[in-house]
Amino acid sequence: MLTAKTLLGIDAGGTFTDFICVRIGETTTVSVHKTLSTPAAPEQAILNGIQALGLQEEAERGGLHIIHGSTVATNAALEGKNAVTAYVTNYGFGDTLRLARQTRPKLYALEFPAQPVPVPPDYSLETGGRVSAQGEILEPLSSEEIELLLDKLRELKPATVAINLLFSFLDDTFERTIETAIKESGLPVFLSRSSKVLPVYKEYERGIATWLNASLGPVVHGYLSRLQSQLGSTSIQIMQSNGETIEASKATDAAVRLLLSGPAGGLTAMKHLGRQVGIEQIISFDMGGTSTDVALLDGEIGTTSEGHIGPYPVAVPMVDMHTIGAGGGSIAFVDSGGMLPGGAAGRG
Repeated sequence: MLTAKTLLGIDAGGTFTDFICVRIGETTTVSVHKTLSTPAAPEQAILNGIQALGLQEEAERGGLHIIHGSTVATNAALEGKNAVTAYVTNYGFGDTLRLARQTRPKLYALEFPAQPVPVPPDYSLETGGRVSAQGEILEPLSSEEIELLLDKLRELKPATVAINLLFSFLDDTFERTIETAIKESGLPVFLSRSSKVLPVYKEYERGIATWLNASLGPVVHGYLSRLQSQLGSTSIQIMQSNGETIEASKATDAAVRLLLSGPAGGLTAMKHLGRQVGIEQIISFDMGGTSTDVALLDGEIGTTSEGHIGPYPVAVPMVDMHTIGAGGGSIAFVDSGGMLPGGAAGRG
């Protein structure tokens, strides 16, 4: 149960950051505020808004409870600003993320552009530790293989490591062994393990989720740690893609679950607004400066494990919403064929 006397909802987009403040006392007051976002340092816009609303004192004494929807992870994924990631998998499966699925973006197109490669070939590392579809050990993971893997990581110096072994959702012993070895080696990397991120079958979807979680982790961590350091003991809850919230301290390890953080909050608000006016069937259209989100609401908020962010499938549970990397501030440019596309990069 919330004990804070002041609740502050914050929706931080690429262009504007919006605030709604509810003060609970003998009477309840509601105030709103909008400020320009600061993409280079997103936390600064939030601090500016807190100051404009006169909430600094409450934040300092821990009397402020923040619920925050953020597009930091969304925009980083859409704009390709992921951290450099090494992908660790079994022998023979290093090309899994590059090969992807045979699904075409346009069914009857004779030619279509190749999908972006999440991890360069040099950063796709293969090792032992093979588990069968029945959860039985087919190949062991030797100490020599672990040392070779660590040597390669030292050579590549990635910012993060995504570990995705076959059928690890049945037995994640080898994934945990690799994770522990990397931690004990002292390598300064952010780690993401598929059996923790998304313990389900289908190694491609599980691999993409693990890669997204790893490559977005440092982005989310940097943002939230800077924000928390400025707000001290203030309680901060982050909206997740499924419409639920998570403590800011835990959000870094669940970066892939924040991809629809801001839009999920808007869809939740749309549901309650519809109930107030007696309308259940609603189409939501949320255009920001960098991305645009569209969803259909039929009484309840639909969820899916087959969502997409740009070209990538996102198999973690999220509100059923379609997101494209084009918004009000998207940058148009002339491509090599003389066409004028827009996005995904934006001016905010």
